[in-house]
Amino acid sequence: MNDAGQLTRAVLLLVGFFLILALVMFVPAGIGWARGWLFLAVFALEMALMALYIWRKNPEIFAARSRIQKGTKGWDRVLFYVLQLLILAIFSVAGLTHGLPIWPIIVGYVLLTVGMAGNAWVLSVNKFAEMTVRIQPGQKVVDCGPYRIVRHPMYTAFFPLAGGMPLALGSYWALIPAALVVILLIVRTALEDRMLRRDLPGYKDYAGRVRYRLVPGVW
Repeated sequence: MNDAGQLTRAVLLLVGFFLILALVMFVPAGIGWARGWLFLAVFALEMALMALYIWRKNPEIFAARSRIQKGTKGWDRVLFYVLQLLILAIFSVAGLTHGLPIWPIIVGYVLLTVGMAGNAWVLSVNKFAEMTVRIQPGQKVVDCGPYRIVRHPMYTAFFPLAGGMPLALGSYWALIPAALVVILLIVRTALEDRMLRRDLPGYKDYAGRVRYRLVPGVW
């Protein structure tokens, strides 16, 4: 697929994503949820800015992340779909239980922005950052950018997103599916790291240089 085709596909996927979000948010909340509309507008703007930045730095990643690729590990297919359902649950639960005061919501938007920026940094340097886990043809160890700090920075960047989305939507209850997302990402990190150590040439040496998987000084 040429660059124009990849860009068109990326735009369509983004539009479809936001249509699904709108559905799971506003069916339980009703279309009069003003803070829900504000969240969608801010989230869409940040996603668009992130996509434009990545397009300039690493356009190949759009094709890589457009679908589940052949060779994805069976255990990760299961984790991937469960994670998608839990992420959607964040928005659905928030639609039912929103009502926080302004300060937690502001904190939520700060965390959301930090997480989006972290994801943009990761995707701008790693052309192998697919949606699911497998050893790709020609895959090499990436040790630049955020990969100099931790071995799985995309998951690290998702942690503030997981906390920020429920708060920005005004719901403490939505932190419950968000916490489950974080737990599953920790499990996924452990499984992926074990696979990479076993199957990706050079990864053991990289792991010796960058000791921590997700959080510097912790794990």
